[in-house]
Amino acid sequence: MTDLKSHEVLDSILRDINNRSVQEFHQGEKATCFEPKLSDNDEVLEAGEQFSLDNYQVVRREFFAHLSEPAVTFYNCKFYVNAACLHRFPGVDYVQALVNQEKKVLVLLPCEEGARDAVPWSIKGRGKPKPKQVTCKLFTYKLFTLMEWAPQHRYKIMGKIIHARDTYLIAFDLTAPEVYEKTVTDDSKTRVSRVPVFPAEWKDQFGLPYYEHKQTMQVNIFDGYAVYAIKDNGLAEQQIPDTPLATATQGGITDE
Repeated sequence: MTDLKSHEVLDSILRDINNRSVQEFHQGEKATCFEPKLSDNDEVLEAGEQFSLDNYQVVRREFFAHLSEPAVTFYNCKFYVNAACLHRFPGVDYVQALVNQEKKVLVLLPCEEGARDAVPWSIKGRGKPKPKQVTCKLFTYKLFTLMEWAPQHRYKIMGKIIHARDTYLIAFDLTAPEVYEKTVTDDSKTRVSRVPVFPAEWKDQFGLPYYEHKQTMQVNIFDGYAVYAIKDNGLAEQQIPDTPLATATQGGITDE
């Protein structure tokens, strides 16, 4: 795939998402009802029209373990994907990194080794390919400046697969990272927390209200291809310790 066609695909996706209203989407949306497989002894309560999901919140996927989902990490002037990305694209050794500064979206587009601006994202060993940590000081500087991220911390962003016009790529919402703080211990040693820091506004909620969540179209079939629409902008302050963030702990979520 040429560089021009690659950019045209991404631009078309983002343009369609931005221009098409939620109402237009739902007019063409087909209702999906998943039915359980029941035995003769199973009891089903008929709630009818009186049951509503108005007061329910959809729990954010960031609150669950997601080792099998695509993710990209930025830390110490390096970026690298996880094994799930390589598993989704077996045989792919190079990608192009595309950034939409307005939408705050990072896209990794699989490409050939000889493609312009191709970046290796894996290394070949004796067994399966492994993620490659790519040093990219200028790229991380520009990205951290754009997102107002603290350069000493580690940022992990979950991704979603997009399919459009026979092209597959991975899109990452840069506004919803998992932040792992780097701190200095009493003996002057640095330590990166294994517990992610989330935006403070997440502390008192599990996620978006059900119907609001449905309207965000985070993952839906849209004009014949699957898309990941960017909504629910998160909090990104350059000096994380000076901002009210919530840290996930075994006992719950506490202010930092």
